[in-house]
Amino acid sequence: MFIRNAWYVAAWADEVGETPLPRRICNEPVVLFRDVAGNAAGLLDMCCHRGAPLHLGQVTERGLACGYHGLTFDRSGRCVHIPGQDRIPERARVRAFPVVEQDALLWIWMGDPAKADPATIVSYPWHNDTARWPHKHTMYSIKSAAMLMVDNLMDLTHLGYVHTSTIGGNPLIHVEAKMDTVRTAFGLKFSRWMLNSVPPPTYMRAVGFQGRIDRVQMFEFIAPGAILQFSGADEAGAYGDGKIEDSKLRFRLFHGLTPETDTTCFYFWSTANGFRPNEAAATESLFNEIAAAFNEDRTVVEAQQARLTELGEAALVDIATDAARLHMRRTVDRLIAEEATGLAAQ
Repeated sequence: MFIRNAWYVAAWADEVGETPLPRRICNEPVVLFRDVAGNAAGLLDMCCHRGAPLHLGQVTERGLACGYHGLTFDRSGRCVHIPGQDRIPERARVRAFPVVEQDALLWIWMGDPAKADPATIVSYPWHNDTARWPHKHTMYSIKSAAMLMVDNLMDLTHLGYVHTSTIGGNPLIHVEAKMDTVRTAFGLKFSRWMLNSVPPPTYMRAVGFQGRIDRVQMFEFIAPGAILQFSGADEAGAYGDGKIEDSKLRFRLFHGLTPETDTTCFYFWSTANGFRPNEAAATESLFNEIAAAFNEDRTVVEAQQARLTELGEAALVDIATDAARLHMRRTVDRLIAEEATGLAAQ
């Protein structure tokens, strides 16, 4: 089951241009497009005439024209043109999804449109601060449930095992990291402090660390699938006063996990360079390093999904380092239950 009364990332804003973009979200076919004024929209990807996918059509001055018989729909899903006839039946419309463009992302609401409040969209202003936080972004299609990818980000003790050539480091330093966790209404925030640790390869390549370092990772999970991350590192002893703003290495990551189906998802992510913002090469290098790490995650999580599909989850055991992940899961389960209760009452 999915939370439907929530904002999901549908696409990066620059993914949607003149050509309609098909995308399946929460098991529903959606077509994203921009009208001639550049405004983004999302419709059910099926023409109300003969059921042809609308993404096979094209954008015209009036809206999105079906590629089968030319019926044209505006951003609200209302049919505004039928070739060969003047009268347009009231029922000639397709479902429209609320879509908002914000912080270089297109957000979509898959539930009750009356409840779609743009003020509740996750704010990520660093995508707009190109001077201090230049970023690069992409999307991966992942053959696993969105929640498995969120699990992966909630328990970072895997870093020392999966990411030995990139962002990992000593496995023990991750298991023994000092954790500070704060629960929120829609998720949690947690920080991990790894003091006097050996720098991982990515960190050494980024800023040339030679000796031991202090590391910090700060995460916020906001249901159903947004995770905001700050990572910092400096010479050992630098974090004695707790200040991290001037870390020798500092970068931000945006993670947006959007369900495609029950066992596949879209992973929207970005890296923002805060340590050498005036150097395009540093931004590119950081992105490539993180991409290598995330592809390592993808290999593991897709294999995990395949095995869980085959054998199920009944035999799985939780351990101490699952604490943040378990709170995340409970939050999502609670929101699903609350939504189901509301629908039942209606």
